[in-house]
Amino acid sequence: MDLIKVNQEKCIKCGICAEVCPTGTIGLDENGPKAIEPFCIACGHCVAICPTAALDNAKAPLVNQISLKKVPVLDEDMAAIFLRSRRSVRKFKRKVVARESIQQLLNIARFAPTSSNSQGVSYLVIDDSQTLSSITAVIVDYWEEEALKQPPWSETPYAAHLKAHIANYRKTGRDVILRDAPCLIIPIVDKNLTVGKDNTYYSLAYAELYAPSIGLGTCITGFFDGCAASGYKPLLEILKLPENMQVTGGLMAGYPKYTYQRLVDRNPLQVIWR
Repeated sequence: MDLIKVNQEKCIKCGICAEVCPTGTIGLDENGPKAIEPFCIACGHCVAICPTAALDNAKAPLVNQISLKKVPVLDEDMAAIFLRSRRSVRKFKRKVVARESIQQLLNIARFAPTSSNSQGVSYLVIDDSQTLSSITAVIVDYWEEEALKQPPWSETPYAAHLKAHIANYRKTGRDVILRDAPCLIIPIVDKNLTVGKDNTYYSLAYAELYAPSIGLGTCITGFFDGCAASGYKPLLEILKLPENMQVTGGLMAGYPKYTYQRLVDRNPLQVIWR
């Protein structure tokens, strides 16, 4: 494969593409940049950084990249407000989320950074109310019958809190697991992808930050995650995953029932300099 192509009329031989290449795939000689190593991770840095659009990469084609010259950049105050305004939403409107909106959300999540551009995160999306209720029921069973009866969960300060949640569910039927969210997004990765969980967290962070721009609220599914990670068979029977895939997280999604009015505070910043 002819990995690197260079438009000699445009190339100014600045060498920036070689400098930013994370794997040392690109070198530079009197004719400009060229591939000197076969290990390209298709990150697209070389194409994206070229000041004259002279370089193309077969694994990250120039035609698929978008120019940043006309894209506005948030100033520091707006960026800070944008990041701080993310909230975990646990109260949702009883309104179905269009699948097109979830598709739009996850289409942004796929651009999150991944280890060595390994990517590899797929998504199982469940928006059937009966299936969601079944998932809540088996997760309650897991925490009540297994997890909270043995270390480490039985010895944590959260044990009493979790037991109270379960008691509330048993008494009222209130969904304390998925919070009556109309949609559950479940990232899945190949069992052999050792960085799959890390990649998942990055993608979910992107999804959470983007969600409010299309009117959605989200929340990480802690109870679900713990149950899935344990390999609890009743849950896996509902999910019906391909044999080679495993769950690496979960995200509730829906339209927020309420709107937050203020930015909350956090613990003071702690930094150690050396």
